[in-house]
Amino acid sequence: MNFTRWSARLPGTQRRAARDDHSAVPAARAEYAQDETGSGPPEGEPDSPATRPPAPSLEDLSARDILGQLPALVALVHGPDHRIAYVNDAYAAAFGPRPSGVPAAEAMPELTELSLLPLMDQVLRSGTPRTVKSRKAGSGSSYTVTCTPVSRDQDKGHEGGVLVYAADVTDHAEAAERLRTSERRHRETAVTLQRSLLPQELEQPDDLRIAATYQPGGTDAAVGGDWYDVITLGAGRTALVIGDVMGRGVRAAAVMGQLRTAVRAYARLDLPPHEVLQLLDGLAAEIDASQIATCAYAVHDPNEGLLVYSSAGHLPILVRDEDGTVHRAEGPTGPPLGTGGWIHTSGTIALPPGSTAVLYTDGLVERRSEDIDEGVAALERALSGAKGAPQVVCDRLMRSLNITAEHDDDVAVLVVQHPARTGPTAELFHNASLDLLGGIEAAPRARAFATGVLTSWRFPVDLCDLGVLAAGELVANSLQHGTPPMRLGLRRTDRRLIIEVTDGDDHLPRRRRAEPADEAGRGISIVATIATSWGSRRTPGGGKAVWCEFALPR
Repeated sequence: MNFTRWSARLPGTQRRAARDDHSAVPAARAEYAQDETGSGPPEGEPDSPATRPPAPSLEDLSARDILGQLPALVALVHGPDHRIAYVNDAYAAAFGPRPSGVPAAEAMPELTELSLLPLMDQVLRSGTPRTVKSRKAGSGSSYTVTCTPVSRDQDKGHEGGVLVYAADVTDHAEAAERLRTSERRHRETAVTLQRSLLPQELEQPDDLRIAATYQPGGTDAAVGGDWYDVITLGAGRTALVIGDVMGRGVRAAAVMGQLRTAVRAYARLDLPPHEVLQLLDGLAAEIDASQIATCAYAVHDPNEGLLVYSSAGHLPILVRDEDGTVHRAEGPTGPPLGTGGWIHTSGTIALPPGSTAVLYTDGLVERRSEDIDEGVAALERALSGAKGAPQVVCDRLMRSLNITAEHDDDVAVLVVQHPARTGPTAELFHNASLDLLGGIEAAPRARAFATGVLTSWRFPVDLCDLGVLAAGELVANSLQHGTPPMRLGLRRTDRRLIIEVTDGDDHLPRRRRAEPADEAGRGISIVATIATSWGSRRTPGGGKAVWCEFALPR
């Protein structure tokens, strides 16, 4: 079959055939054409026109000559059923010879493997070329295929067809797959590191119900440095932490891990939130001065019903009341950690029974097309209608703000609920306090008060005796070393008994070994021995609080 007429209808061939009759090749590339001025090498010399071979014109070559020498795979089909008209040598070498006149669906299974038949139908109908990249055949080779329409010749009664041009890109496809595999492994490593540095199981305080969600962003290996934490401080108080290290990848995750560890260490000192951030600010600059991190640190005290917090460049904490009203923590916000030169301060926001607090990172509310305040407002609207358990609220907030697996930033959310207890559950939570007035005579009054309260709470006799002993020792220590005002507080939850004594002196007691001849110095040692845990802290208005806890029998 002669394909000269077909070749005249391939895209671009008509334009080339219409060039100047003196040359079928553009003048810029006609290396053998003689200069119009006549200047050039004389006849008879090696590069003179007399010695040059004549340049073939396009009309002298058939489509078979051109297509047959291409290293790419070429097939020509015609008609709506794509009957085979021609395959070149490269195509036959890859898939075997193909009989002419047979529909491609029957004789060319490779087109089905490459999902090309529907594409060829579309090209034939629309007359528009289409290209698909990196399609894998059953042999394992990958091809980038271009399907080009060939117009029909009505004079000869020829139907339109499709020219299939397939370039072997197996090496490129395998290299791309290796790259994707490597990136996937790097991402898995980074995500594993990130998750291993986050709390594996959240602490659940007696007075709060807490849930958290972390989702790495995007599909690349560059996970971020978002983190959260819950730290029980003793005496019923709980520290809540949310933070975000700017940057991506393993480096950001490693800095995050160091900051989280430092926060837990500083929290054990039971310092006010702004002092914890002040210490963390200096440490962040030492860890990596190029990494900037934001952090919000809050402490919940069930006796006061408040959330005392401090923020280093972090987004505001949101609190939803029981009636659905959402409040934003509007207290002072300092610069991010690691900047130095700033004195952080603390603010307060009410967290009464029945309320829910949400701490979050910017990935939850920040969008490239919106101002971040709009995102925070959207979160407020979503929180106002979010009810249920903490994990349910987490999931609802993520859905409401359209956080999916393809989200382009890491997201960390910490939901804290202060449940309103009624009925039998409320009977397991009690508070009692006594102002310690006078001198040493306050000690026997404190012991009598503790005896009566613990008995009314129906504790076992041995636990009552230990509680009275601990209360007496703490009161005696405060009377001897502290200053007024003094107060004894007793609190029970469903899991522990808490005894706390406050006074106006800010010198914290420490446990020491008393010598046999010493008449004092054994009170804290006795408390530390009989109690489950004990501790002390400075109070915001000046003074200190010394406490101990007894775990209740299940």
